[in-house]
Amino acid sequence: MKIRYKLTYQFISIVAIILALFSMSIYYFSSNFRRDDFYERLRNKSSNVANILIDVDEVDVALLKKIEKDNPSSLPKEKIVIYDFNNNLIYDSDEQTEFKITTDFLNDIRINKEIQYKENNYEVIGYLFTSKYDRFVVIAGAQDIYGLKKLKNLRTILGLVFCSSILVAFVAGSIYSFRALMPISNIIREVNNIGMHSLNLRLDEGNGKDEISQLASTFNSMLNRVEATVKVQKDFISNASHELRNPLTAITVQLEVLMINDRKTEEYKQTINSVLEDIRNLNLISNRLLLLAQASSESTEAGFKKVRIDDLLWQSRSELIKRDKDYIVHIVFEADLDENQLTVMGNELLLKSAITNLMDNACKYSADKRVGVAIAFQQTNLVLKFTDNGIGIPPEDIDNIYEPFHRGKNVGDIKGH
Repeated sequence: MKIRYKLTYQFISIVAIILALFSMSIYYFSSNFRRDDFYERLRNKSSNVANILIDVDEVDVALLKKIEKDNPSSLPKEKIVIYDFNNNLIYDSDEQTEFKITTDFLNDIRINKEIQYKENNYEVIGYLFTSKYDRFVVIAGAQDIYGLKKLKNLRTILGLVFCSSILVAFVAGSIYSFRALMPISNIIREVNNIGMHSLNLRLDEGNGKDEISQLASTFNSMLNRVEATVKVQKDFISNASHELRNPLTAITVQLEVLMINDRKTEEYKQTINSVLEDIRNLNLISNRLLLLAQASSESTEAGFKKVRIDDLLWQSRSELIKRDKDYIVHIVFEADLDENQLTVMGNELLLKSAITNLMDNACKYSADKRVGVAIAFQQTNLVLKFTDNGIGIPPEDIDNIYEPFHRGKNVGDIKGH
Protein backbone atom coordinates (compact mmCIF):
# COMPACT_ATOMS: atom_id res chain seq x y z
CA MET A 1 0.00 0.00 0.00
CA LYS A 2 1.29 3.45 -0.91
CA ILE A 3 2.22 5.85 1.87
CA ARG A 4 -0.29 8.34 0.48
CA TYR A 5 -3.16 5.93 1.12
CA LYS A 6 -1.74 4.98 4.52
CA LEU A 7 -1.61 8.63 5.57
CA THR A 8 -5.17 9.16 4.33
CA TYR A 9 -6.49 6.14 6.23
CA GLN A 10 -4.58 7.09 9.37
CA PHE A 11 -5.93 10.64 9.16
CA ILE A 12 -9.48 9.35 8.74
CA SER A 13 -9.02 6.91 11.62
CA ILE A 14 -7.79 9.65 13.95
CA VAL A 15 -10.65 11.96 12.98
CA ALA A 16 -13.16 9.10 13.34
CA ILE A 17 -11.89 8.22 16.82
CA ILE A 18 -12.00 11.85 17.97
CA LEU A 19 -15.48 12.39 16.53
CA ALA A 20 -16.73 9.13 18.02
CA LEU A 21 -15.42 10.09 21.47
CA PHE A 22 -16.97 13.55 21.25
CA SER A 23 -20.29 12.16 19.98
CA MET A 24 -20.46 9.51 22.68
CA SER A 25 -19.56 12.08 25.33
CA ILE A 26 -22.25 14.49 24.14
CA TYR A 27 -24.84 11.73 24.00
CA TYR A 28 -23.81 10.32 27.39
CA PHE A 29 -24.01 13.65 29.23
CA SER A 30 -27.23 14.63 27.41
CA SER A 31 -28.80 11.30 28.39
CA ASN A 32 -27.77 11.74 32.03
CA PHE A 33 -29.09 15.28 32.07
CA ARG A 34 -32.43 14.18 30.61
CA ARG A 35 -32.78 11.39 33.16
CA ASP A 36 -31.84 13.57 36.14
CA ASP A 37 -34.09 16.37 34.95
CA PHE A 38 -37.03 14.03 34.44
CA TYR A 39 -36.65 12.43 37.88
CA GLU A 40 -36.44 15.90 39.41
CA ARG A 41 -39.67 16.96 37.69
CA LEU A 42 -41.30 13.68 38.72
CA ARG A 43 -40.27 14.21 42.36
CA ASN A 44 -41.46 17.83 42.42
CA LYS A 45 -44.82 16.94 40.89
CA SER A 46 -45.42 14.02 43.25
CA SER A 47 -44.33 16.13 46.25
CA ASN A 48 -46.90 18.77 45.34
CA VAL A 49 -49.61 16.12 45.15
CA ALA A 50 -48.58 14.69 48.54
CA ASN A 51 -48.55 18.15 50.13
CA ILE A 52 -52.05 18.95 48.89
CA LEU A 53 -53.45 15.58 49.98
CA ILE A 54 -51.86 15.51 53.44
CA ASP A 55 -51.64 19.15 54.50
CA VAL A 56 -54.83 20.59 52.96
CA ASP A 57 -57.87 19.38 54.88
CA GLU A 58 -60.37 20.65 52.31
CA VAL A 59 -58.96 18.37 49.60
CA ASP A 60 -59.81 14.69 49.61
CA VAL A 61 -58.78 11.90 47.28
CA ALA A 62 -61.66 12.36 44.85
CA LEU A 63 -61.13 16.10 44.56
CA LEU A 64 -57.39 15.66 44.16
CA LYS A 65 -57.88 13.17 41.31
CA LYS A 66 -60.19 15.62 39.60
CA ILE A 67 -57.68 18.45 40.03
CA GLU A 68 -54.82 16.32 38.71
CA LYS A 69 -56.86 15.04 35.78
CA ASP A 70 -57.00 18.49 34.18
CA ASN A 71 -53.61 19.69 35.48
CA PRO A 72 -51.55 20.91 32.48
CA SER A 73 -48.29 20.28 34.37
CA SER A 74 -48.95 16.55 34.56
CA LEU A 75 -46.31 14.37 32.96
CA PRO A 76 -47.18 11.90 30.15
CA LYS A 77 -48.97 8.81 31.55
CA GLU A 78 -48.24 10.00 35.04
CA LYS A 79 -48.99 7.61 37.92
CA ILE A 80 -48.64 8.54 41.62
CA VAL A 81 -49.35 6.30 44.61
CA ILE A 82 -48.99 7.15 48.30
CA TYR A 83 -48.77 4.73 51.26
CA ASP A 84 -49.01 5.52 54.96
CA PHE A 85 -46.75 4.09 57.68
CA ASN A 86 -48.95 0.94 57.86
CA ASN A 87 -48.42 0.33 54.15
CA ASN A 88 -52.06 1.26 53.45
CA LEU A 89 -52.73 2.80 50.05
CA ILE A 90 -54.16 6.28 50.68
CA TYR A 91 -53.85 7.68 47.15
CA ASP A 92 -53.69 6.25 43.63
CA SER A 93 -53.87 8.63 40.69
CA ASP A 94 -54.67 5.74 38.35
CA GLU A 95 -56.40 2.64 39.61
CA GLN A 96 -54.80 0.65 36.81
CA THR A 97 -51.32 1.19 38.20
CA GLU A 98 -48.84 -1.21 36.61
CA PHE A 99 -46.18 -0.83 39.29
CA LYS A 100 -45.24 -3.93 41.25
CA ILE A 101 -45.28 -2.74 44.84
CA THR A 102 -44.57 -5.09 47.72
CA THR A 103 -44.07 -4.65 51.44
CA ASP A 104 -40.36 -5.35 51.08
CA PHE A 105 -40.12 -2.71 48.39
CA LEU A 106 -41.82 -0.12 50.63
CA ASN A 107 -39.45 -1.00 53.46
CA ASP A 108 -36.48 -0.57 51.12
CA ILE A 109 -37.66 2.94 50.27
CA ARG A 110 -37.95 3.80 53.98
CA ILE A 111 -34.40 2.52 54.55
CA ASN A 112 -32.75 4.12 51.48
CA LYS A 113 -34.86 7.31 51.55
CA GLU A 114 -35.05 7.28 47.73
CA ILE A 115 -34.98 4.71 44.91
CA GLN A 116 -34.95 5.33 41.17
CA TYR A 117 -35.58 2.57 38.66
CA LYS A 118 -37.27 1.65 35.39
CA GLU A 119 -40.28 -0.62 35.03
CA ASN A 120 -41.65 -1.46 31.58
CA ASN A 121 -41.66 1.90 29.74
CA TYR A 122 -41.93 3.92 32.95
CA GLU A 123 -39.26 5.73 34.86
CA VAL A 124 -40.19 5.43 38.52
CA ILE A 125 -39.03 7.18 41.67
CA GLY A 126 -39.91 6.08 45.20
CA TYR A 127 -39.00 8.23 48.21
CA LEU A 128 -39.91 8.87 51.82
CA PHE A 129 -42.19 11.91 52.29
CA THR A 130 -42.26 13.45 55.79
CA SER A 131 -45.07 15.68 57.02
CA LYS A 132 -45.55 17.37 60.39
CA TYR A 133 -47.13 14.37 62.03
CA ASP A 134 -46.32 11.33 59.95
CA ARG A 135 -44.25 9.66 57.25
CA PHE A 136 -45.48 8.48 53.89
CA VAL A 137 -44.03 6.55 50.96
CA VAL A 138 -44.58 8.24 47.60
CA ILE A 139 -44.08 6.32 44.38
CA ALA A 140 -44.36 8.23 41.11
CA GLY A 141 -43.78 7.14 37.56
CA ALA A 142 -44.22 8.53 34.04
CA GLN A 143 -42.95 8.22 30.49
CA ASP A 144 -40.55 10.90 29.26
CA ILE A 145 -41.87 10.84 25.71
CA TYR A 146 -40.55 14.25 24.72
CA GLY A 147 -37.17 13.82 26.39
CA LEU A 148 -36.56 10.45 24.77
CA LYS A 149 -37.69 11.86 21.44
CA LYS A 150 -35.18 14.70 21.77
CA LEU A 151 -32.49 12.18 22.70
CA LYS A 152 -33.33 10.09 19.65
CA ASN A 153 -33.14 13.20 17.49
CA LEU A 154 -29.76 14.05 19.02
CA ARG A 155 -28.56 10.53 18.24
CA THR A 156 -29.64 10.91 14.62
CA ILE A 157 -27.94 14.29 14.30
CA LEU A 158 -24.72 12.98 15.81
CA GLY A 159 -24.77 10.01 13.41
CA LEU A 160 -25.28 12.25 10.38
CA VAL A 161 -22.58 14.66 11.54
CA PHE A 162 -20.20 11.74 12.13
CA CYS A 163 -20.75 10.28 8.65
CA SER A 164 -20.51 13.71 6.99
CA SER A 165 -17.34 14.50 8.92
CA ILE A 166 -15.75 11.21 7.85
CA LEU A 167 -16.51 12.06 4.22
CA VAL A 168 -15.01 15.52 4.65
CA ALA A 169 -12.00 13.99 6.44
CA PHE A 170 -11.49 11.58 3.54
CA VAL A 171 -11.39 14.43 1.02
CA ALA A 172 -9.23 16.59 3.30
CA GLY A 173 -6.94 13.66 4.09
CA SER A 174 -6.46 12.86 0.41
CA ILE A 175 -5.55 16.47 -0.34
CA TYR A 176 -3.32 16.65 2.72
CA SER A 177 -1.43 13.44 1.92
CA PHE A 178 -1.06 14.46 -1.74
CA ARG A 179 0.42 17.83 -0.82
CA ALA A 180 2.54 16.35 2.00
CA LEU A 181 4.07 13.71 -0.29
CA MET A 182 4.40 15.94 -3.35
CA PRO A 183 8.11 16.66 -2.61
CA ILE A 184 8.75 12.89 -2.37
CA SER A 185 6.90 12.36 -5.67
CA ASN A 186 9.11 15.03 -7.23
CA ILE A 187 12.20 13.26 -5.87
CA ILE A 188 10.99 9.93 -7.34
CA ARG A 189 10.42 11.57 -10.72
CA GLU A 190 13.85 13.21 -10.65
CA VAL A 191 15.55 9.98 -9.55
CA ASN A 192 13.90 8.08 -12.42
CA ASN A 193 15.54 10.54 -14.82
CA ILE A 194 19.00 9.70 -13.48
CA GLY A 195 20.74 6.86 -15.27
CA MET A 196 24.21 5.59 -16.06
CA HIS A 197 24.61 8.24 -18.75
CA SER A 198 23.13 11.09 -16.71
CA LEU A 199 24.88 10.79 -13.35
CA ASN A 200 25.62 14.52 -13.51
CA LEU A 201 21.98 15.30 -12.68
CA ARG A 202 21.12 16.25 -9.11
CA LEU A 203 17.92 16.53 -7.07
CA ASP A 204 16.31 19.82 -6.10
CA GLU A 205 17.09 20.36 -2.40
CA GLY A 206 14.23 22.84 -1.85
CA ASN A 207 14.58 25.16 1.14
CA GLY A 208 17.41 23.08 2.60
CA LYS A 209 15.79 23.01 6.05
CA ASP A 210 13.14 20.28 6.28
CA GLU A 211 13.57 16.49 6.26
CA ILE A 212 12.76 16.21 2.53
CA SER A 213 15.54 18.66 1.74
CA GLN A 214 17.91 16.68 3.94
CA LEU A 215 16.90 13.51 2.09
CA ALA A 216 17.56 15.17 -1.28
CA SER A 217 20.90 16.50 0.00
CA THR A 218 21.90 13.04 1.26
CA PHE A 219 20.92 11.48 -2.07
CA ASN A 220 22.93 14.13 -3.95
CA SER A 221 25.95 13.31 -1.80
CA MET A 222 25.50 9.65 -2.65
CA LEU A 223 25.24 10.53 -6.36
CA ASN A 224 28.51 12.46 -6.07
CA ARG A 225 30.20 9.36 -4.65
CA VAL A 226 28.59 7.09 -7.26
CA GLU A 227 29.63 9.40 -10.09
CA ALA A 228 33.19 9.53 -8.78
CA THR A 229 33.26 5.73 -8.41
CA VAL A 230 31.90 5.17 -11.92
CA LYS A 231 34.46 7.62 -13.32
CA VAL A 232 37.27 5.82 -11.52
CA GLN A 233 35.99 2.47 -12.81
CA LYS A 234 35.78 3.76 -16.37
CA ASP A 235 39.28 5.21 -16.18
CA PHE A 236 40.54 2.02 -14.54
CA ILE A 237 39.03 -0.21 -17.24
CA SER A 238 40.33 2.06 -20.00
CA ASN A 239 43.85 2.23 -18.59
CA ALA A 240 43.90 -1.47 -17.67
CA SER A 241 42.80 -2.40 -21.18
CA HIS A 242 45.53 -0.23 -22.64
CA GLU A 243 48.20 -1.71 -20.35
CA LEU A 244 47.12 -5.28 -21.15
CA ARG A 245 46.77 -4.66 -24.88
CA ASN A 246 50.41 -3.68 -25.40
CA PRO A 247 52.03 -6.99 -24.27
CA LEU A 248 49.23 -9.03 -25.88
CA THR A 249 49.75 -7.19 -29.19
CA ALA A 250 53.50 -7.70 -28.96
CA ILE A 251 53.05 -11.42 -28.31
CA THR A 252 50.59 -11.79 -31.20
CA VAL A 253 52.82 -9.91 -33.68
CA GLN A 254 55.92 -11.89 -32.74
CA LEU A 255 54.16 -15.23 -33.08
CA GLU A 256 52.55 -14.25 -36.40
CA VAL A 257 55.91 -13.17 -37.81
CA LEU A 258 57.48 -16.37 -36.53
CA MET A 259 54.85 -18.47 -38.35
CA ILE A 260 55.36 -16.83 -41.74
CA ASN A 261 58.54 -18.69 -42.66
CA ASP A 262 60.69 -21.47 -41.35
CA ARG A 263 63.49 -20.08 -39.23
CA LYS A 264 66.64 -21.18 -37.54
CA THR A 265 66.66 -22.60 -34.05
CA GLU A 266 68.38 -19.52 -32.67
CA GLU A 267 65.67 -17.24 -34.08
CA TYR A 268 62.98 -19.42 -32.51
CA LYS A 269 64.74 -19.19 -29.15
CA GLN A 270 65.04 -15.41 -29.38
CA THR A 271 61.36 -15.05 -30.23
CA ILE A 272 60.32 -17.44 -27.45
CA ASN A 273 62.45 -15.52 -24.92
CA SER A 274 60.87 -12.25 -26.07
CA VAL A 275 57.39 -13.74 -25.78
CA LEU A 276 58.21 -15.09 -22.32
CA GLU A 277 59.35 -11.62 -21.28
CA ASP A 278 56.06 -10.16 -22.52
CA ILE A 279 54.13 -12.89 -20.69
CA ARG A 280 56.01 -12.15 -17.46
CA ASN A 281 55.24 -8.48 -17.92
CA LEU A 282 51.59 -9.40 -18.56
CA ASN A 283 51.48 -11.49 -15.37
CA LEU A 284 53.02 -8.61 -13.44
CA ILE A 285 50.43 -6.19 -14.78
CA SER A 286 47.60 -8.61 -13.93
CA ASN A 287 48.86 -9.07 -10.39
CA ARG A 288 49.17 -5.32 -9.88
CA LEU A 289 45.68 -4.76 -11.24
CA LEU A 290 44.34 -7.26 -8.73
CA LEU A 291 46.24 -5.52 -5.95
CA LEU A 292 44.89 -2.16 -7.09
CA ALA A 293 41.35 -3.52 -7.05
CA GLN A 294 41.92 -5.02 -3.60
CA ALA A 295 43.32 -1.74 -2.28
CA SER A 296 40.20 0.06 -3.53
CA SER A 297 37.89 -2.41 -1.82
CA GLU A 298 35.98 -1.23 1.27
CA SER A 299 36.61 -4.61 2.90
CA THR A 300 40.41 -4.23 2.92
CA GLU A 301 40.53 -3.64 6.67
CA ALA A 302 38.81 -6.99 7.24
CA GLY A 303 42.09 -8.69 6.27
CA PHE A 304 44.19 -6.84 8.85
CA LYS A 305 46.49 -8.92 11.03
CA LYS A 306 49.83 -8.59 12.85
CA VAL A 307 52.65 -8.12 10.33
CA ARG A 308 56.45 -7.89 10.86
CA ILE A 309 57.65 -4.95 8.75
CA ASP A 310 61.31 -6.08 8.78
CA ASP A 311 60.31 -9.42 7.25
CA LEU A 312 58.41 -7.64 4.46
CA LEU A 313 61.43 -5.38 3.78
CA TRP A 314 63.82 -8.30 3.39
CA GLN A 315 61.35 -10.26 1.24
CA SER A 316 60.80 -7.26 -1.08
CA ARG A 317 64.58 -6.66 -1.32
CA SER A 318 65.19 -10.30 -2.22
CA GLU A 319 62.52 -10.36 -4.94
CA LEU A 320 63.72 -7.09 -6.52
CA ILE A 321 67.38 -8.16 -6.64
CA LYS A 322 66.31 -11.50 -8.13
CA ARG A 323 64.37 -9.61 -10.80
CA ASP A 324 67.17 -7.13 -11.57
CA LYS A 325 70.71 -7.84 -10.32
CA ASP A 326 71.74 -4.21 -10.86
CA TYR A 327 69.43 -3.02 -8.07
CA ILE A 328 71.05 -2.05 -4.78
CA VAL A 329 68.77 -1.97 -1.72
CA HIS A 330 70.40 -0.89 1.53
CA ILE A 331 68.32 -1.37 4.70
CA VAL A 332 69.35 0.44 7.91
CA PHE A 333 67.87 0.18 11.41
CA GLU A 334 68.39 3.58 13.02
CA ALA A 335 67.98 2.17 16.55
CA ASP A 336 67.55 -1.09 18.38
CA LEU A 337 63.94 -2.11 17.81
CA ASP A 338 62.18 -4.93 19.57
CA GLU A 339 59.65 -7.30 18.08
CA ASN A 340 56.64 -5.29 19.28
CA GLN A 341 57.89 -2.08 17.68
CA LEU A 342 58.42 -3.83 14.35
CA THR A 343 54.93 -5.38 14.38
CA VAL A 344 51.94 -3.48 12.96
CA MET A 345 48.33 -4.27 12.14
CA GLY A 346 47.81 -4.31 8.39
CA ASN A 347 47.18 -6.21 5.18
CA GLU A 348 50.36 -8.15 4.50
CA LEU A 349 49.89 -8.43 0.73
CA LEU A 350 49.19 -4.73 0.19
CA LEU A 351 51.97 -3.61 2.53
CA LYS A 352 54.46 -5.78 0.68
CA SER A 353 53.22 -4.42 -2.65
CA ALA A 354 53.63 -0.83 -1.44
CA ILE A 355 57.17 -1.47 -0.15
CA THR A 356 58.18 -3.30 -3.32
CA ASN A 357 56.84 -0.50 -5.54
CA LEU A 358 58.71 2.16 -3.58
CA MET A 359 61.96 0.20 -3.78
CA ASP A 360 61.43 -0.62 -7.47
CA ASN A 361 60.66 3.00 -8.44
CA ALA A 362 63.61 4.32 -6.43
CA CYS A 363 66.02 1.99 -8.21
CA LYS A 364 64.39 2.18 -11.65
CA TYR A 365 64.42 5.98 -11.89
CA SER A 366 67.90 6.43 -10.34
CA ALA A 367 71.06 6.38 -12.41
CA ASP A 368 72.92 4.44 -9.71
CA LYS A 369 70.01 1.95 -9.24
CA ARG A 370 70.30 2.44 -5.49
CA VAL A 371 67.74 2.99 -2.70
CA GLY A 372 68.25 3.38 1.01
CA VAL A 373 65.59 2.28 3.49
CA ALA A 374 65.81 3.55 7.09
CA ILE A 375 63.63 2.12 9.88
CA ALA A 376 62.99 4.16 13.03
CA PHE A 377 60.47 4.29 15.86
CA GLN A 378 59.15 7.74 16.76
CA GLN A 379 56.90 8.01 19.82
CA THR A 380 54.14 5.51 18.88
CA ASN A 381 54.80 5.20 15.14
CA LEU A 382 57.06 2.98 13.08
CA VAL A 383 58.58 5.12 10.32
CA LEU A 384 60.09 3.93 7.03
CA LYS A 385 62.21 6.39 5.00
CA PHE A 386 63.02 5.61 1.35
CA THR A 387 65.89 7.67 -0.08
CA ASP A 388 67.11 7.68 -3.68
CA ASN A 389 68.99 9.81 -6.21
CA GLY A 390 66.28 9.55 -8.87
CA ILE A 391 64.71 12.00 -11.27
CA GLY A 392 61.95 12.96 -8.78
CA ILE A 393 58.41 14.06 -9.56
CA PRO A 394 57.79 17.35 -11.43
CA PRO A 395 55.82 19.89 -9.34
CA GLU A 396 52.99 19.94 -11.89
CA ASP A 397 52.50 16.18 -11.44
CA ILE A 398 52.35 16.18 -7.64
CA ASP A 399 48.57 16.51 -7.64
CA ASN A 400 48.25 13.40 -9.82
CA ILE A 401 50.19 10.93 -7.68
CA TYR A 402 46.97 9.16 -6.63
CA GLU A 403 45.69 8.81 -10.20
CA PRO A 404 45.96 5.17 -11.39
CA PHE A 405 48.30 4.68 -14.41
CA HIS A 406 49.34 8.35 -14.44
CA ARG A 407 53.06 8.86 -15.19
CA GLY A 408 55.20 11.98 -14.97
CA LYS A 409 56.40 13.82 -18.04
CA ASN A 410 60.06 13.22 -17.18
CA VAL A 411 60.02 9.39 -17.23
CA GLY A 412 61.38 9.23 -20.79
CA ASP A 413 61.73 5.69 -22.16
CA ILE A 414 61.69 4.00 -18.75
CA LYS A 415 58.98 1.37 -18.72
CA GLY A 416 56.30 1.55 -16.05
CA HIS A 417 52.61 1.86 -15.30
